Amino acid sequence: MEDWWLNALWSITPTIIIGALFGLILYGAINADRKTRRDRARVEREEREAFAKKRDAEA
Repeated sequence: MEDWWLNALWSITPTIIIGALFGLILYGAINADRKTRRDRARVEREEREAFAKKRDAEA
């Protein structure tokens, strides 16, 4: 019976490892996307403020 449990453990271990790696890769991609969107929003906000100041100065 001990061999059965050992075989079961060795059979499921690769699946668990691949699933964990996939989860880490997915987490990294989502986190990178979140940071990129935040940075783009910041740059766009700064550009809009600069444009508004320039427009107000010309008026």
